Amino acid sequence: MIPRWAKIALVAGAAFFYTLIVFNNLTDPDSNYQFVRHVLRMDTTFPGNRGMWRAINAPWIHVAFYVGIIAWEFVTTVLLWWGALRMLRARCAAAGEFQVAARLAQTGLAVSLLMWQSPAWNGQQAAARNFAVVALVMLIVGQRETEEAA
Repeated sequence: MIPRWAKIALVAGAAFFYTLIVFNNLTDPDSNYQFVRHVLRMDTTFPGNRGMWRAINAPWIHVAFYVGIIAWEFVTTVLLWWGALRMLRARCAAAGEFQVAARLAQTGLAVSLLMWQSPAWNGQQAAARNFAVVALVMLIVGQRETEEAA
């Protein structure tokens, strides 16, 4: 039963993390919008960058990207909370039933995983950490159980 509680706690922890991200993006939109804007404009990359042709300078596209990111994070949040709740309800069920309940959480984790060359506006390290944590949770939640473990 402890592995199930651990899986539920890990999914709930990821859901809580995404809840904080969405809350932050909705209550302090300019902070993260500036990040998105600078990344798309590529205005802080190294001098002589030959990739500047792909910079996006249209403000409406910056806003569209930012809104899309928040929507993606919101969907991830809902899927993770819903999955955690389904897993919690199935915690005493047979192994197969618990695995079925965990599929929604796995979907939320996969959506999270599907979610730049500037020293000032670089999100690669934070994104890599988030990817690694979510991938690890997804592997743990996806482990099959035997009937004896249930």
